[in-house]
Amino acid sequence: MPAEKTIFGQHKIEHVEMCNIVKRFPGVLANSKVCFDVKAGEVHALLGENGAGKSTLMRQLFGLYKPDEGEIMIDGKPVTFHSPADAIRAGIGMIHQHFMLVPTLTVAENVILGLKSKHEPLLDLSTVSNRIKELSQAYGLKVDPSAYVWQLSVGEQQRVEIIKALFRGASLIILDEPTAVLTPQEVKDLFATLKRMVNEGHALVFISHKLHEVMEISDRVTVLRDGQVIGTRPTKEMTRNDLVKMMVGREMKKIAPQPVKTGPVRLRIENLRAMGDRGTEVLRGIDLEIHGSEIIGLAGVSGNGQRELAECLSGLRKATSGHIYLDQSEITALPLIDRVRSGLAYIPEERMRDGAIREFSVQENLFLQDHASPEFTRGIFLDFPRMEAFASRMIREFTVKTPGLDTPVKNLSGGNIQKLILARELARKPKVLIAAQPTRGVDIGATEYIHERLLLQRDSGTAILLISEDLDEIRTLSDRIAVIYEGNIMGIVDRDSATVEQIGLMMAGISMEEALQRSN
Repeated sequence: MPAEKTIFGQHKIEHVEMCNIVKRFPGVLANSKVCFDVKAGEVHALLGENGAGKSTLMRQLFGLYKPDEGEIMIDGKPVTFHSPADAIRAGIGMIHQHFMLVPTLTVAENVILGLKSKHEPLLDLSTVSNRIKELSQAYGLKVDPSAYVWQLSVGEQQRVEIIKALFRGASLIILDEPTAVLTPQEVKDLFATLKRMVNEGHALVFISHKLHEVMEISDRVTVLRDGQVIGTRPTKEMTRNDLVKMMVGREMKKIAPQPVKTGPVRLRIENLRAMGDRGTEVLRGIDLEIHGSEIIGLAGVSGNGQRELAECLSGLRKATSGHIYLDQSEITALPLIDRVRSGLAYIPEERMRDGAIREFSVQENLFLQDHASPEFTRGIFLDFPRMEAFASRMIREFTVKTPGLDTPVKNLSGGNIQKLILARELARKPKVLIAAQPTRGVDIGATEYIHERLLLQRDSGTAILLISEDLDEIRTLSDRIAVIYEGNIMGIVDRDSATVEQIGLMMAGISMEEALQRSN
């Protein structure tokens, strides 16, 4: 593939150094004397658990935060960034874990948002759209330039962020969990592109919780823990276990579901159809049954109906036809709160949009749906002592790290927010659990804990639909694996007999029978 030319011609960066960086927030020392550097022609991976200080460090390099102490040097010269615009002009781009997009604007408008008027000849939307299409084709990042961001799935929004950085021609690119929503083949293609960029002299910072990706793509690894550098090593000198010990200070448990006897069908979906945000049909006759004490993993490329299916099951999206049964009762037309009372729990894909209220406290978020429960009321009044005791017990039981029950949820790390949502949903002892991307953007320690809780819930008799774009997660936890493509279930296979190749072919639209033949 020929080298992609930069549009606005930032100078090529040879070496970036961050020296003795200190960053404080109220009550938190996020970075403590951190030293980090990246050179042209290398991928430097940055590892650490949620809250270790990785994103904070990189946000300083991108101009979102200003260091309290220390300095940033580009090619030996100190620089000060007052905003991301300064970093972009210096040749630095960042692909954020939590997207920096305006939902009410189109893809093309988001890509050029913030560029100065001196580039006006290049900012005609038709010109921009053509360039986006070129980048989409060159990098395998399919996205419609005219689509509004609010219409896009999480995976498609991630693609827009990648295109945005490529469009601006950054010499150094910070990639924060860039593969979280990609299929194995897409990851392979992305890595081929990244390696090409490195060979052409780009400098890349790669933040990921997927250790096998770090081992494959990076040249060096720096591990942060509690805001401090634990060490920087050449990747080829490290093993996966070495990285785990540096990150969490201990060996990780091996998670594996034990065989259990399944119960009766708890969730039954019959010929379910639904429309998407763009007015086209996205679910085209879904049929699925999940038994008690069973996890069915739903695998598929982002944007093939997973989000819409989860929303239909939870009551956030109306089905156009078909039926949903919980135990023997039809819940197709029930509102969300009645589904909750019937025994359904939901861990949403976008935790900060659908799962929690940023400004509410930890305790308030725990009672979003249960504040009127007789257990927590005295007549018409809330029983605050009982609510506080319950919230404290949930925080301890689910190991949520928080300064206090009154801490705003927005101040917690992603892994702790996810644990909080998990605590709220599982506390009701649900009959059916819809878990959509439960470990996306979550560190290795929190992922281990969430996997353990899901398996415990399965063993207690709950029927679980696990929607994930992480095939390793699907294959680790599921009893059976269903593959979705363009709103259709391509087939359902047993975990032990299914291969990655077979699942990957089905994710690309190949029937189960043909995929089985091709993989043999």
